[in-house]
Amino acid sequence: MSEDRIWTAALIVIGDEILSGRTQDRNIEQVALWLNLQGIRLAEVRVIADRQEAIVASVNELRARNDYLFTTGGIGPTHDDITVDAIAAALGRDVVVHPKARAVLESYYATRGGLTEARLRMARVPDGAELIENRMSGAPGIRIGNIIIMAGVPHIAALMMEALSGQLEGGRPLISATIGCWVAESEIADILRETEAAHEGCQIGSYPFFREGTVGANFVIRSTDQARLDGCTDDLAARLAAAGREVFRGGI
Repeated sequence: MSEDRIWTAALIVIGDEILSGRTQDRNIEQVALWLNLQGIRLAEVRVIADRQEAIVASVNELRARNDYLFTTGGIGPTHDDITVDAIAAALGRDVVVHPKARAVLESYYATRGGLTEARLRMARVPDGAELIENRMSGAPGIRIGNIIIMAGVPHIAALMMEALSGQLEGGRPLISATIGCWVAESEIADILRETEAAHEGCQIGSYPFFREGTVGANFVIRSTDQARLDGCTDDLAARLAAAGREVFRGGI
């Protein structure tokens, strides 16, 4: 593990059903949280349609500027599940049936109607890929280079991430603390800016809200170093208190 550098990942959410609004994505949050535990920051997310040209362009762009690229969706048994074909095209590789994936699926479907041609599609991978275990339905995820291809079904994607835990190179996890105030963020913008500038290695995010007829905001301080995080949090709390603001540790 390298603690000095920041490791980043991008996520491509693939699916017409997400873009149409028929299905709400639940993978972004769990991927982001899991990546942080691996010491990797989710730097960008792109939601795209089930179109090969869109997948190819996005894969080649995002894998080039991040340490890892994750995709969710489009690796099922139906004709419109084209993620594997598109990523193989992006890499200039053939699509092959992985023998281990085929064996896993044959075993899984032995008492479920057998391995049909449609189900066999879930054993197809870009040539040279490794498999990611899926304890739920047998159909594996795929890893090739810095690209990790996962299912779109959230609980299956979660199992694939569990199988990958500790397998990716990363840095120190990002940790955070929260302070809340009943104040309009515009009124203390200078305090936020000056506090962040005074604490190297810390970031302060402002998240306003309107509750009970009153404007407030939660301020999330982030760092990879506990001592720096504590110092910045204490300083921000002190500055807000000095400005006459009641501070709520842990947020409102």
